[in-house]
Amino acid sequence: MSKLRRPTLMLAIAASLSLSLAACDREATAPAASAPETTPAEPAAPKPQLGSFGFDAAGMDRSVAAGDDFFGFANGTWVKNTEIPADRSSYGSFNVISEKTLADTRAILEGAAADTKAEGEAKLIGDYYAAFMDESGIESRGVAPVKPELDAIAGISDKAALATALGGTLRADVDLLNATNFYTDRLFGVWVSVDLLQPDRTAPYLVQGGLGLPDRDFYLQGGRMAEIRKQYQAYIAQVLQLAGVADPAAKAQRILALETRIAQAHATQEDTNDVAKGANAWKQADLSAKAPGMDWNAFLASAGLDAQQDFIVWQPKAVAGISRLVATEPLEVWKDYLAFHALDRAAPYLPKSFADARFAFHGTTLNGTPQQSERWKRAVDDSNHAVGEAIGKLYVERHFDPATKARADAMAKNIIAAFAKRIDALEWMSPQTKARAKAKVDGLTVGMGYPDKWRDYAGLEIKRDDALGNAERAELFEYRRNIAKLGKPVDHSEWAMLPQTINAMNVPLENRLVFPAAILQPPFFDGAADDAVNYGAIGAVIGHEISHGFDNAGALFDETGKLQNWWTPEDLKKFNAAGDALAAQFSSYSPFPGVSVNGRLTLGENIADVAGLSTAYDAYKLSLQGKPGQTLEGFTPDQRFFLGFAQAWRSKAREQALRNSLLTNVHAPGQFRALTVRNLDAWYPAFEVKEGQKLYLAPEKRVKVW
Repeated sequence: MSKLRRPTLMLAIAASLSLSLAACDREATAPAASAPETTPAEPAAPKPQLGSFGFDAAGMDRSVAAGDDFFGFANGTWVKNTEIPADRSSYGSFNVISEKTLADTRAILEGAAADTKAEGEAKLIGDYYAAFMDESGIESRGVAPVKPELDAIAGISDKAALATALGGTLRADVDLLNATNFYTDRLFGVWVSVDLLQPDRTAPYLVQGGLGLPDRDFYLQGGRMAEIRKQYQAYIAQVLQLAGVADPAAKAQRILALETRIAQAHATQEDTNDVAKGANAWKQADLSAKAPGMDWNAFLASAGLDAQQDFIVWQPKAVAGISRLVATEPLEVWKDYLAFHALDRAAPYLPKSFADARFAFHGTTLNGTPQQSERWKRAVDDSNHAVGEAIGKLYVERHFDPATKARADAMAKNIIAAFAKRIDALEWMSPQTKARAKAKVDGLTVGMGYPDKWRDYAGLEIKRDDALGNAERAELFEYRRNIAKLGKPVDHSEWAMLPQTINAMNVPLENRLVFPAAILQPPFFDGAADDAVNYGAIGAVIGHEISHGFDNAGALFDETGKLQNWWTPEDLKKFNAAGDALAAQFSSYSPFPGVSVNGRLTLGENIADVAGLSTAYDAYKLSLQGKPGQTLEGFTPDQRFFLGFAQAWRSKAREQALRNSLLTNVHAPGQFRALTVRNLDAWYPAFEVKEGQKLYLAPEKRVKVW
């Protein structure tokens, strides 16, 4: 997952599962003389949350043959009977977890907001939440909170001032390699992380941005995209009109035309996800020489980066093309563009008319979501984004069981050991490359549940009556926290995810894995569930993250996190051939007529799924210590393992959201991720899959990556 990205991932909010029974304190009393002595009853064993052994057998559709549609076999009845909630564009295992975690986090925030004696971080998070929930106050203030920014934009008098304004908008709002989040609506995005060419230092990565729509294809393709552009232009005009901006329709047309030219300069999704193409070391002077048009001195000074000499420019042609537009496009159009994006970003914190208009476009038009989430849910999400580690600290204290962490730590160790054994057993890899691969496995570190060191929010100003100002100050605080890392030793203890995030991550530049507390709950992990199900679900997730260090991108980094080739030419050729076969396999999956999964775009995740599932299966077998597994309710251990994996990826999506995902998401849709099983030999006898069935692959066609 790592890359289970954008809620999307997001996917923010954490939960936990209690593995231990609370001990009942009993007062010792002497029995009456006539009473017989009794032995206290043993406490009842904990029960799995799903079914009798941790799997939702009722959600299966046994009328479907596993060999024809394994996702349907494992999840068909659930898919048929489950309605996507009106406030979501998709729904699945991650969302089931998030609902509980949302409620638990809400209780923390509401408690903090109601505590008049709260101090420190408790007051910080309580005031932030209360400000977002203050609808009447937000209505009464109207557009006044955003007016200073609009006035500053209106006062831009020349291109140097424009560069200063653009530099001032730069924020740390992308994550290229950990979460594969490349999107920012600001003209450029910056990611501050370990330098992939010199891993002993930190570098700023400069990334293309500036689009209000999700990707360049939304501006350049016809058909459905043309209709979306028409509605986007109408939305731009609506927002400008709500703010009292003159001539909104004409300005909307010019803004869309400018964004279309920005899109024409953008790199494609495939190129953007190619690490080798992104590793471009530039000096500060190269920005003016290689990307003329922007006043880079003014831009960097405003961004607080004027002392920084070294950059990594991820999409050089796009940065050059966007910079050229700064010089060639009329100043007034740029000012209109900046005003609209300021209003669009501020809309969730402005009166209801703005928030509703924003949702109608971004939620309904783009993703097909009929209804906006309740305000408290939006407040929880926004609070997590702004002050998430302060919330996460309280969440872990109240909800995360140490036994869960211990069990997950042990599973991770077992699965890492199983991956090392798989490397030893590879017949196609030379001893030289194996040694480097083993060194990488040996150097893996694992963060489970929550960080060892919590983030310090000292200096962040939060006001109970300033929702927009709070969000803006929190983003600026986070940006400054990031750029303050430049020139200092790399901090390998920092997490790029919150404990309340339902996701997992491989940090390739540090050879490190992160598993937040939130994902350690059903259907991914249940301490009371059958081991086979747990290994098929969270075990495959752990294996997936390990394997990200060895996918088509991760395999480019050595054991120190440096972008460096450690392969023999012949071994790399064989590895790439396996990747080609897997890309072709996933490109054959079509959720709609004429529309397929992009096997190249999703290759890294698919490699991690194949290798991760294979490794989790090996680890499960090793955990049995040679003993035969028990059949439960007619399901063999192998069947339970593979069903646990398929259930973890149960999901359904609205058509618009699924179509968007196929264009921009590095993950294949869940119904196709579940089909990873067809590459494992053990799946075939487990479900009696025979030649002639739709998912059958001849042994030589089954992709073995690691």
